[in-house]
This record gives sequence, C-alpha cells and structure tokens, in this order.
Amino acid sequence: MEQSEIDRSVVYVLSSILEYVPGSVVTRVVVQRPTGSILAIASDTGEGIGEKIYQFESFVQVVDGEVEVKIGQKVHPLWKGQAIMVPAHYRHTFKSATRFKLISTIIKSGYEEVV
Repeated sequence: MEQSEIDRSVVYVLSSILEYVPGSVVTRVVVQRPTGSILAIASDTGEGIGEKIYQFESFVQVVDGEVEVKIGQKVHPLWKGQAIMVPAHYRHTFKSATRFKLISTIIKSGYEEVV
C-alpha cells in the first residue's frame, strides 16, 4: 500500500509521523516535488539504511534514538535532536544498534548557480 504525502495545515510530532515495525526500515514521503523531497524514516534495532549516493545534498535530522551516519570513510554518531548535512556525491549509510527515526530533506534546485 502506497502512502500519500502528509496532510497540510496539521500539526505533527516528528517522531510520530511513522511507527517502528519489528525487523524493518519504514519510509514515509512527507513531501515529494521535482525540486526536492522530505522523507521520514524509522529503523528497528539492528536494521539500517544501506549505502546511498545522491547527486544532491541531504540534510538529515535525528528525531528519535541514535544512529551512526557514515559519510565516505568517516562515522558520525548522532542522537535525537542532532543533524548533519550529507554532501552531494558522497557514499553514505545509516546504521545503529538501537531503533532510530530521522527526517531527510533533499533540495534539488539552486545547484545551477554554484560555481
């Protein structure tokens, strides 16, 4: 079942946008546009998000738990309330021994002006 974007003009508790599912990683589209996207991700204990490379920067905010964000060869331990900018074109992974939830924001416009 495909989930639609979240409702507009509704107040949300970020950590409650989606629930943990045992043994799984769950993703929910908050908003999807040609110019970017916002995703909510929940990962159960021992799960994680495999290696990704995006052609755009990604701003990642931890809203519950703790997660190790590996960018290139460097590991960044983050916990609830912390965030990191993942540079464009870098290999990155998310993994943790505990459950975690995060919000990932990707903006696809404005790069044409960068020299």
